[in-house]
Amino acid sequence: MEIRKFRDDKMNQASHDHIKLNQLHDEIMKKVIHLALKQTAEKLGPLPCPFSFFVMGSAGRFEQSIWSDQDHGIIYQDDRVKTKVYFLELGKEISRGLFQAGYAYCDGGVMASNPLWCKSLYEWHQQLMKWILEFSWESVRYLLIFIDARTLVGDEEFVDTLKNQIYQTANKDQLVKKMFNNTKYLRNGINVFGKLVTETYGPYAGWLNIKEIGILPYVNAIRLLAIKENLLKTPTLERLDQLSELHFSDIDLDFFKHQFIKLLNFRLIYCNHTNYDSGHYLPVAHLSKEQSKELKDMIKYGSALFHSVRKLIEKEDSHANE
Repeated sequence: MEIRKFRDDKMNQASHDHIKLNQLHDEIMKKVIHLALKQTAEKLGPLPCPFSFFVMGSAGRFEQSIWSDQDHGIIYQDDRVKTKVYFLELGKEISRGLFQAGYAYCDGGVMASNPLWCKSLYEWHQQLMKWILEFSWESVRYLLIFIDARTLVGDEEFVDTLKNQIYQTANKDQLVKKMFNNTKYLRNGINVFGKLVTETYGPYAGWLNIKEIGILPYVNAIRLLAIKENLLKTPTLERLDQLSELHFSDIDLDFFKHQFIKLLNFRLIYCNHTNYDSGHYLPVAHLSKEQSKELKDMIKYGSALFHSVRKLIEKEDSHANE
């Protein structure tokens, strides 16, 4: 496949720089989408109405590693049945194309080929209201996933409108608390002896899960602050740029931004990127003493950030219950 060859040819040039890598991912995904649009138009005719194709997860946050799976959806303007058929077909074409280009299918089905993630703007309004009113663990997880949506092709206003619906409709304190409960489990990355905590069994025994231990504490903490401040931007680095000094000073926010981008680049350089799973694990035995210390510091700062946000939310919750 021509797009897969383009990916393979370009990846080496971008694989050690987080920004260049994610720009390349965007370029590859856009090539797939435009090809899928052409193929769908040949089968079903021209686009019936304006739409938005959006990515979520690490793609939405502009934080993909070398290998990535799919997390995406579609919003379209028109509510007719034949329009639904058209965009579901487009979603299937895009999912197939991305798989052929090297992006694994999402195990949880969070893809535009799934009717749950391919809806008209009206249906999306209804779906979000259902999730907000239910506020079950699963519904809150879906809201968390959607909050990380970023338009890749099409009308950006659709995603922004729906994010604003969440912010304006949900009880903000309750939403943040529920989302925190959904992400509050933090794996300890450094033990009492100051050693990095690695996997104890499985194919990555002796390796550190850098996604769970290093990256997610930053991602989850900054997302919660972004929700508190009604920020529409999705990338963690852009959220850090936009946060006010309400909870952290600009100096602190700049420091966390520096540590986070350093961590993302560290993952690119030192993980064994043979497939999607291996990109999450780091062989710590191969690190020098200096590199190991650098990694520990980045983990400590992410953990400190997460615990600071945790205390903030728990304090606000206790005041609300007085």
